[in-house]
Amino acid sequence: MYHLELRQFPHVSRAFNLDREALDTRFLKLFVTGEPIDYDDRRWPPEKTRVSVLQGPAIDQADRGLGRGWALATKQGEDVTKQVLSEIERGADARPEVEFLKDAIAEVAQTPITFGDAVALAAARQPLWRASEQLSLAEQAVWELLHQARLQMVDGERAVPRERWQPIVLRWSTWSGATGASLRLIAL
Repeated sequence: MYHLELRQFPHVSRAFNLDREALDTRFLKLFVTGEPIDYDDRRWPPEKTRVSVLQGPAIDQADRGLGRGWALATKQGEDVTKQVLSEIERGADARPEVEFLKDAIAEVAQTPITFGDAVALAAARQPLWRASEQLSLAEQAVWELLHQARLQMVDGERAVPRERWQPIVLRWSTWSGATGASLRLIAL
């Protein structure tokens, strides 16, 4: 879940328990394109507003009372503001082949797949590309899917924590299947 804070001194407004689509369409796309955000009976002009985005567990209504919700979201979540804003800014510049591969991986990963399967999907979609380009395409698609919470990395039966993603994704042996035989990708 995503939690958002809009701040324009002295005003602050927060939105809790947003999925990625709601976060993007309701708030971030407007912010990045320079359009004001109308929320909580206020207009938030991007040039005067500071946006913060946290990703973490859902915050119950009862836990949000007396302003405690943002403190709890901060304690339990991770600040992903720069990441999500850069993904939105990239938006129209996104490589369409990455977006198509992401959709294909998410569909196939309804049943667990390996990292090698992701490369095979990239190779099937771009058969005339060099092997290094196919690997790069698969790596970018998997990385974005993980960060968009559309894909989960598991080792055996346990989810791999976010802080371990990068070293795993960057290892050649992960993609070649030489190590990490129990690593799988599962669509969420």
